[in-house]
Amino acid sequence: MSSTLVADGIVSRLVDWDVRRIFGYAGDGVDPILAALRRQQDRIELVTARHEEMAAFMATGHAKYGGGVGVCLATQGPGAVHLLNGLYDAKLDRRPVVAIVGQVVSSALGSGYQQEVDLHTLFKDVCAQYLQVVSSPQQLPHVLDNAFRTALATSSPVCVIVPHDVQQAEAPEPGRQEHGFVVSSTAYAQPRTIPDVARLELAADLLGAGRRVAILAGQGAAGAEGPLREIAERLGAGITTSLLGKPLLDESLPYHCGVMGHLGTTASADLMAGCDTLLIVGSNDPWTEFYPAPGQARAVQVDVAARNIGTKFPVEVALVGDAASTLNALVPLLSTQPGWRPEVESSVTAWRELAGQRIAQRPARLNPQLVVSELSAHLPPDVQVAVDVGSVTYWYARFLRLPSGAPAHLSSTLASMGSAMPYGIAAKLLHPDRPVVALAGDGAMQMNGLSELITVADRWRRWADPRFVVLVLNNGDLAEVSWEQREMEGDPRFPTSQTVPPFPYAAYAELLGLKGLRVEEPGQVRQAWTEALSADRPVVVEAVVDPDVPLLPPRQPEEKLRQTLQALEQEPGGEQARGLLREQRDGEQ
Repeated sequence: MSSTLVADGIVSRLVDWDVRRIFGYAGDGVDPILAALRRQQDRIELVTARHEEMAAFMATGHAKYGGGVGVCLATQGPGAVHLLNGLYDAKLDRRPVVAIVGQVVSSALGSGYQQEVDLHTLFKDVCAQYLQVVSSPQQLPHVLDNAFRTALATSSPVCVIVPHDVQQAEAPEPGRQEHGFVVSSTAYAQPRTIPDVARLELAADLLGAGRRVAILAGQGAAGAEGPLREIAERLGAGITTSLLGKPLLDESLPYHCGVMGHLGTTASADLMAGCDTLLIVGSNDPWTEFYPAPGQARAVQVDVAARNIGTKFPVEVALVGDAASTLNALVPLLSTQPGWRPEVESSVTAWRELAGQRIAQRPARLNPQLVVSELSAHLPPDVQVAVDVGSVTYWYARFLRLPSGAPAHLSSTLASMGSAMPYGIAAKLLHPDRPVVALAGDGAMQMNGLSELITVADRWRRWADPRFVVLVLNNGDLAEVSWEQREMEGDPRFPTSQTVPPFPYAAYAELLGLKGLRVEEPGQVRQAWTEALSADRPVVVEAVVDPDVPLLPPRQPEEKLRQTLQALEQEPGGEQARGLLREQRDGEQ
């Protein structure tokens, strides 16, 4: 077979873009590309997931853990449909991903052919920034080049659709120059954006006039940790982070109030409720009810994307620019003032004491807060953390203390269950010499995590560091949904909807040749983490935890508390949850 097919050109161009790994699943719609990957397997690795959705999540995870543009591959029809969830995760959390999707042969399009789906319509929202069908071999280089440039420039997913017959066609000779032929290249550079001096001075004046300054840092503040701390210390300010911003700063800082929002801390709620000035850096956090009240605080916002300015809170001074460059230019313009540091630190101390009380609670089954909190002391300094969606997200946000600089990622804005395992695998493949810890609930594991444990079992012997630890919080319940029903709707838990069927997670790990640890008592927790993070193979820690431990938002309004208690009164056996809820609420007073 010729080695100059369009399919070979696709793979070669991926290599030119420094892609060393592509995540996908086989199908006849991409058979020529699969054959081209085989021919160039010494230059680029195909990683097969158990499902195309997981391949898209892996590509997003690859981008999140610092691997550059993530690339996923799927066949037409059902394979393409399956990619959508992972691509929406990339879109909403703003990560560059290129999806390469097969299509039925061009001559059959419009005939209702087998697996024929209108892919342009399917992807036009999720890949709105760039979506192209390669209808002739001559398009191939510039379409792929534009896809990569757009993904990088817009921090978003893009899609390239290649019909089967185009993949099979002979690649044109490079460098042909005549009308209608576009010559392209892989050149790309990120711009450095910084506001003008006059606008920086306006921001400095506004911040300097504040006496109770709060800083909200999101994922867009990555790389600006130094100037963020310096600004906080100059202004006597407190810092809170979005969920995505949690890994950026050391949470042991005395003025770090933890994560903001529904799953945040009382210290963060107090910071936002008490400030008169707000500096937002690289955050578009959606928890608007936890921002300062209308008219309470003047605001400055720093964001590289002008479209994000003022979308969640009224902003007086907009600074459009890279977080690090902008803050470094802002720091010299700020004078030192005492601010309200003692009050902020008092709130932080109160939260830490409250957190200790919650960790010490002893429900009928194991306390999940204890399990996650105890992990903090065992995390290796070079760990990579992947977090799923559900009650485990609350415990991660509040109780897990990450080592300085340790990356931790989750599906935050889309909030899709089932992201921890593919994220963890992507992180491990990117850095096989570093340990990975994935945190998930039993619902997420049954949704797709169990199948991706097969991927871990298949690949771990090739990793320089075999440690891949999966925590499964086994409570037999979709606990976040149960607590949302009680809090938001005033409805009791609906067992038919939320019960998660029993499954032997630790025993299943053993069946796959991994290590399984089942933890049921508080006294087993520390030893389990020690054993898991010193094992010679991946480990599943199955913690049999209590679903009655409340998922309380901080400083919950009294009417919400009454509504939640009334819902629990309608549930058989709701006494324990009501008692735990009252105990936690009393601790906030």
